[in-house]
This record gives sequence, C-alpha cells and structure tokens, in this order.
Amino acid sequence: MPGSTVESVKHAAFDERKAYVPQEEKGQAFFDDGREIELLHFVYGHPSIEEIRGSPENVLKAIDEYGRTRKYLMNVGADKGKIVADLVAEVKPQVMVELGGYIGYSALLFGNAVRKAGGQKYFSLERNPEFGAVIASLADLAGLSDVVKVVIGSSADSIKRLHSQGSLEHIDLMFLDHYKPAYTSDLKLCEHLNLITPGTVLAADNVIKPGNPPYLEYVRSSVEKKRKAAAMEETNGFDVESEFGRNADMYKQREGEEKINTELKGNPNLVYESKLVNSYEPTGEPDGVEITRCTGMAK
Repeated sequence: MPGSTVESVKHAAFDERKAYVPQEEKGQAFFDDGREIELLHFVYGHPSIEEIRGSPENVLKAIDEYGRTRKYLMNVGADKGKIVADLVAEVKPQVMVELGGYIGYSALLFGNAVRKAGGQKYFSLERNPEFGAVIASLADLAGLSDVVKVVIGSSADSIKRLHSQGSLEHIDLMFLDHYKPAYTSDLKLCEHLNLITPGTVLAADNVIKPGNPPYLEYVRSSVEKKRKAAAMEETNGFDVESEFGRNADMYKQREGEEKINTELKGNPNLVYESKLVNSYEPTGEPDGVEITRCTGMAK
C-alpha cells in the first residue's frame, strides 16, 4: 500500500547579526496590538523610501530592519523564506496559495519568486482585514500588485469562494502559515475540491515552533492509515497545554475563534512524500518547514 516517505534535512548555523528582537513572553500579545500599522509608517517613512519603491527585496529589508530594531514580527523570516523561495524556483508554480499572510513578508518574497519563475498568480489568504490592507499596501509599494492577490476572510471560506468563482482551479504550490489547527482541515478541504493533485507541493511553516503534530501525522501517514482514519471518522485534536495549543489560544483571543470543519475526510488516496527541513525563526530559535510532495493517487 503506497505511503508517505519522511526524511529530515539539517540546517546551517544562524547568523545572529540578523536576529529579530525576541518574541514577547507567554501571555503577552505578540501581534495585532498596533505594531502592524506601525510597520507601515516605518517603511513609508524610511529615509531610503525612493530606493524601496518598486523593489520587493528592499521592502523586505525594511521589514527585517523593523523586526531587528523595533518589535518582533511573526514573519517566516529570511532563513525559512529561502527554503520556500528555492522551492518556488524549482517547482515553477503557475498558481501559488498562502494561508495566512500577516503583514505580507511571505507574499512579497514568494510572490516575487513566482513572478521570476514565470508564474501568474499568488493568492494571499488573510483573515484579518487590517493585516490584509498592510499586505496590499506593501505589495503595491514593491511593484507586485499584478501577481499578489489579497483575499480577506477565513481560509476555508476563501478557498471555497475562489473555487466556486473559478478563480482557483488547481494549486501548484501551497504555503501554510495560518491558524495552526486549521492546517489539516484546510488541506483536506483542498483535497476534497480536487485542488491538490499529483504534482502539487506543500510547504508548512512552524512545524517545530510551536509545532503541529496533527498536520505532520496526516502528511506523513500512509494511504492505508488515512483510509482507516477516514472510515473511523477520526479527527486530529490538539493539546491546549502544549505550545501548539497556547499559540492557537492566543490567536483565538486576538482574532476570535476560527471555525474548523472536522468532518471533511479529504482524499486519503493521495500519496505524499514528506521531509522536514530544519531552519530558524527570524529570532534565531530553531524551527522547520515541512515540504510535502503529492506523488500519486492510490487505487
């Protein structure tokens, strides 16, 4: 019975000179407290604003400067970002989707990579309308408005709406970096809508910090195991006492509860090969990106 191949890739040492300021202590807000709008003012008020205009690379440098000198930003960061940007160059997706855009760091980095690779569209799905406005503003500043499309709403609702409108018929590459308990349910939704097919590649952030055991279990499971779980209507829960659970709880406090559809079974017949690429958060803390390739369909 076809299954999932799992391997792990080591990482190089972190360059402390580019480290962001530390994330706030547990229990303290580390996003949605005004810093995102403050970032906009920082970028547009930058002494080098004319060099920043029209340059995705320079906009990213300005964002990193804010993260190093002002306040922590929960971006993918340069180290993990390079892993996914290199993946974009390899896969050459026509359509790439990200779940969770925050302030647009990943949309700028990967949207620019998609354009360089000859791709057509980068959908940035973001639940928070203020964050979405920041993404759109920075994408316009970087000259990426022709490629980056910001979609406001819950990830599941946005996926279904784009699909029903005919705007999203297939996903070549998907970056997951949103509400952690929704990773698995949104992947299953995409499977259900036939947006994921052999050849699709997934890149999931934060699989070490804060971690995402249910998602890793799903993409690393064999077809046989997924079929059994679907037949038994098993759902992937999470431990509220774990860092994964605490991160989800902070999200709920700041953004409101995200409705998760635990009834979708997805397509357990899809065969995945998955590997963990170890890397770092922009603060220098160890983290990793799970790269999953859909390699076939079991009969």
